[in-house]
Amino acid sequence: MANKIHQTLVFLAILIVIATFVTLWFWGGDYYLLPLSEKFYHENHKILKSSGLIGHGLGIIGSVILTFGVVIYIVRKRVKRFQKVGKLKYWLEFHIFLATLGPLLILFHTAFRFGGIVSISFWSMVAVVASGVIGRYIYQLIPHNIDGNELSQSEISKLDFNLRITLQEKYKISTEIINKLEEATSNTNREIKISGLVLYIIRDTLHNRKQLKYINTFLHNANLSTEDKKEVLRLSKTKLSLSRKIVLLDTTRRLFGYWHVAHFPFAVIMFVIMIVHIVVAFTFGYKWIF
Repeated sequence: MANKIHQTLVFLAILIVIATFVTLWFWGGDYYLLPLSEKFYHENHKILKSSGLIGHGLGIIGSVILTFGVVIYIVRKRVKRFQKVGKLKYWLEFHIFLATLGPLLILFHTAFRFGGIVSISFWSMVAVVASGVIGRYIYQLIPHNIDGNELSQSEISKLDFNLRITLQEKYKISTEIINKLEEATSNTNREIKISGLVLYIIRDTLHNRKQLKYINTFLHNANLSTEDKKEVLRLSKTKLSLSRKIVLLDTTRRLFGYWHVAHFPFAVIMFVIMIVHIVVAFTFGYKWIF
């Protein structure tokens, strides 16, 4: 039940982002596509320009959403008294949602016009969003517990062992089948370099498809109920995924460390220039509806 609620919320978050983009583009797409010299003559120029009622408002709302999304995630992750409030992975997903919606509104605030020092902030924001997407994928390659906290090497080994025992003892899966699931870890004796990470994942994905096809064939003839077959297939997918993560553990941890080094400076540049932009805007009297 909780998983279904979570999936529904994720779907709604994606829907909100898509609906926001479609709505704003449907309403002002013709304006945003105009050359700068022609925008002044558009009927909605006064409200859609960066200092207009709508354009300015989108900038303010987008900046607040983006800032809020960054701050609450940092607080949840770094402040000790908040570290047990909800699962970290849910906070990360909420952070990603706000850090996507906010920049989207800021994009329309610019009226697709990038120039001056603000362009540095904007492209830094684009870099933050893009690196955030990459960071989310790297994060998924590192084993985490149900709360989203990173597992230690011993915890990973225990989890992998428990999966093996469950398949063997509860569902009577043969050692031959389980060994098939563990080929990735048993056949890889070298550390995967960061430069070869993508190629390894592609090869491993193709290999896992073959393994699952083999297991499906076995399950077709196995003396198990339909529900048990589904559960064995789910556990097999989990074990294959965990095997990949075990092989890539050291590589992804190093890569995640490098990612933090790249992600953080762009975020700092973005916020510093955004603050300067806000101060300058207020200094010149751009105060929206206040």
